[in-house]
Amino acid sequence: MTTPRSSQPEWVRDHIRRYLETDGEDGHTWRGYPTLLLTHTGRKSGEQHTTPLIYGEHEGRYIIVASRGGAPEHPQWRHNLTADPSVGVQVRGERFRATARTANANERAALWRMMAEIYPPYDEYQERTTRQIPVVILERAG
Repeated sequence: MTTPRSSQPEWVRDHIRRYLETDGEDGHTWRGYPTLLLTHTGRKSGEQHTTPLIYGEHEGRYIIVASRGGAPEHPQWRHNLTADPSVGVQVRGERFRATARTANANERAALWRMMAEIYPPYDEYQERTTRQIPVVILERAG
């Protein structure tokens, strides 16, 4: 896993640093919500970036939402995953490789409901934007 980027807000860098230093003992729960660390490759820079994200679990897979707070554009990490779906994931002290893919229409409905139950503001974020907010499935690499 990588260290936080200087371009990230200080509170995000602090969250990542605490998560990494304590194997998630401090940082896995953020404001009452479960978070994982997603390490992805910058599509332009080729550099590794780490992003803390709220997650859910479904059928042995980890689920994340590319909400960006309901902004009209996808978050940068989502663009990076589209370019290179091979990612690193840390959940608490467990680190593993995974492949990211966008949930299809059939999967999305149920997974969206699950994620909105975990983090209710997702429904508000979807109302703020005309884009359909992607639900991303992280499947462990073989």
